[in-house]
Amino acid sequence: MMVAYGQGQSPDVVSSRAKSGLDKRRWHFACKRAMDICISLTALLLFAPLLVVIAIIIRLESKGSPLFAQMRWGKDGKKIRVLKFRSMRTDLGDPTGVAQTVRGDPRITKVGAFLRRTNLDELPQIWNVLRGDMSLVGPRCHAIGMLAGGMLYEELVPEYHRRHVVRPGLTGLAQMRGLRGPTDRPAKAKARIVSDLFYIENFSILLDIKILFGTLLSELRGGKGF
Repeated sequence: MMVAYGQGQSPDVVSSRAKSGLDKRRWHFACKRAMDICISLTALLLFAPLLVVIAIIIRLESKGSPLFAQMRWGKDGKKIRVLKFRSMRTDLGDPTGVAQTVRGDPRITKVGAFLRRTNLDELPQIWNVLRGDMSLVGPRCHAIGMLAGGMLYEELVPEYHRRHVVRPGLTGLAQMRGLRGPTDRPAKAKARIVSDLFYIENFSILLDIKILFGTLLSELRGGKGF
């Protein structure tokens, strides 16, 4: 389902406005893409055995493909297919991603609960980074039609689609700040978008590195996913 951009604005109008401040930092984006390629390629090679083991364990526990693909918002409002390890039962999972996960969600398998808690379910997205669909750092990509506080993000935050002028990331400023989990409260949902827009307006390679290390430190202290 394609939803309208902002207050009657077309994607092109919103994108050109948000991009005007990014053109001056083209070399930062060139370095960012080079870093994405180097790190994602290295990670895929290093984690290949782990990826195979996780896929086998998922398949042994429940029927269905170990991988799960979902349509989400990408750069410039384009739709991209994002990969994840399947963490839910195939007969109960929501392929659209609109029905958000909550604590104790009965759809989640035992293996899936561990993968989500440790964020290992998102390892396949390294391939999305290598392909250029995503980046290591950026606003987290949302499912098409995701709700926030019971309403569409586009309705809750008029400038919502400004976050799509850059590639979505494996992690972002909002996640480093602890703004994770279900967007059941409008205030929490708005805070995420504020963080995303702040990141875009203040983007630099140094900020990306800071977010990467901040995320890594947070995971080492114990992941907060569920």
